[in-house]
Amino acid sequence: MADPHAPALVRRPSSVLPAQASPCDTLAIHAQPPSFDHPCRRKKLALTATILGSSMAFIDGSVVNVALPSIQTELGASVAAIQWVVNAYLLFLGALVLVGGSLGDKLGRRTVFIAGIGLFTLASIGCGLAPGIGALIAARAVQGIGAALLVPSSLAIIGSVFDDKERGQAIGTWAGVGAITSAVGPVAGGWLVDAFSWRAIFFLNVPIACATIALAVIAVPDSRQEDDSSGPDPALNGHALPGLDWPGAVTAAAGLAALTYGLTLASARGFGDQWVLALILGGLLVLTGFVALEARTRNPMMPLDVFHSRDFVGANLVTLLLYFGLGGALFFLPFTLIRAYGYSATEAGAALLPVPVTIGLLSRFTGGLTSRYGARTLLSIGPVVAAIGFAMLALPWVRGEYWRGFFPALVVLGLGMTIAVAPLTTTVMTSVSTARTGVASGINNAVARVASLLAIAVLGIVFVRSHDAALDTRLNALNMPQEARQAARLAQGGMDAASASAPTGAAQSASHAEVTQAQAEALGAALRAVALVSALCALAGAVLAALTIRSQSKP
Repeated sequence: MADPHAPALVRRPSSVLPAQASPCDTLAIHAQPPSFDHPCRRKKLALTATILGSSMAFIDGSVVNVALPSIQTELGASVAAIQWVVNAYLLFLGALVLVGGSLGDKLGRRTVFIAGIGLFTLASIGCGLAPGIGALIAARAVQGIGAALLVPSSLAIIGSVFDDKERGQAIGTWAGVGAITSAVGPVAGGWLVDAFSWRAIFFLNVPIACATIALAVIAVPDSRQEDDSSGPDPALNGHALPGLDWPGAVTAAAGLAALTYGLTLASARGFGDQWVLALILGGLLVLTGFVALEARTRNPMMPLDVFHSRDFVGANLVTLLLYFGLGGALFFLPFTLIRAYGYSATEAGAALLPVPVTIGLLSRFTGGLTSRYGARTLLSIGPVVAAIGFAMLALPWVRGEYWRGFFPALVVLGLGMTIAVAPLTTTVMTSVSTARTGVASGINNAVARVASLLAIAVLGIVFVRSHDAALDTRLNALNMPQEARQAARLAQGGMDAASASAPTGAAQSASHAEVTQAQAEALGAALRAVALVSALCALAGAVLAALTIRSQSKP
């Protein structure tokens, strides 16, 4: 249970959250004790630096999705490879974000923040200059490491710079700007792809990073946990900050990498392939070893004692399932809009606007509902509303028509996420002691990011298999030869297969159009299958919330 005597401002998270943020980002800021040994004299500049830094990471997590078709065409990449353009980033961000936060506490938040920005920027340049898909994936992995350093450090800087009276306004500014960048980012990124190249979205990070580093050097004090005499962790008993859990971080990254890679290969090779089985089983074994390691480590990055709380376990399961569906839908939706329905990258980015706009406009209102109805009620309703939004994407008439099909579905989805986010934060906050709030919020944020990582891998299997099955049915009706059908299958890596599969001769033009139409219809069927699985996951989250979270969980 939470400490009932904790200050109200510390225990009350902001009800506004950027769409690309994790559910407990604001709680992570509140959990940070202010630093009185290193007062900040330029607080507005320091806040600007943290907003620019975290916005780069937020935007990069979503903008790349609208650029994937262009990347695939230029670099000749398979579907599995473009999945890893996103997964490489999410893998290292999710696995290392807890260590990144501890590193800032130990070495200095400004130092780690600037190091993260620098690494992220160098990796962005590497992405923009990548000659092939392998180099791009490697650079994206380094970007993820940089984001794992800068994101928790930016949140910690806000918490340490502003005292309890000032945090509400600071967090409101941070969240408001984040909500705007979440909405504008995909549209601006799509415009850069259409007007210039997909490489431009990575080079855009360079001037933003230079401004961020300059502001951080000028305005941000280099505080650390050892300096924060106002709010030390009782677990430290007055001693120095414990060491970093590098074995746990490496084990978690290795296990997630093997599991995700195995699931990605399964879409093309099937689960009977020996490499697929070896990778999946190996990944699960390594992750089991990670849990055992955390149980024996003196200073684990993921203390297992917080999972003794049933509410905390329930909140993380709901987070996993809800963000699993959201991450998968927002990955495959712009891809399908561009490939199947002829949207430009700008139009695909704009098509996603209902989700962040709904969250930004309604989050303050829905946040107040938690105090009235309790977390369990809203965590049972929010995922159900989100499930309805996912299911609406699978309706038969959703075949490229935006205003009648995609728009209302995304509005409902955004509403469901808005209802769920505030009670998720409240449940995490009230399920642990005050001293554990920072750890608990970090774990929940890591769960949200790992959920998106697993979603792209698992739902990739659903997407590819559903596409290929639907395409086979349509090409059989067209009496296309077997080799043409094989060339057009996503599992074989063919995306521009219409031109490859069309026969030569007088009927070439007609056959080309028929195959192109068949591929578009198959992609639409694949997106509907992904949406249905996402809806089932959201419904499962609602059931788990009702079963695991106590009805009296209120702030």
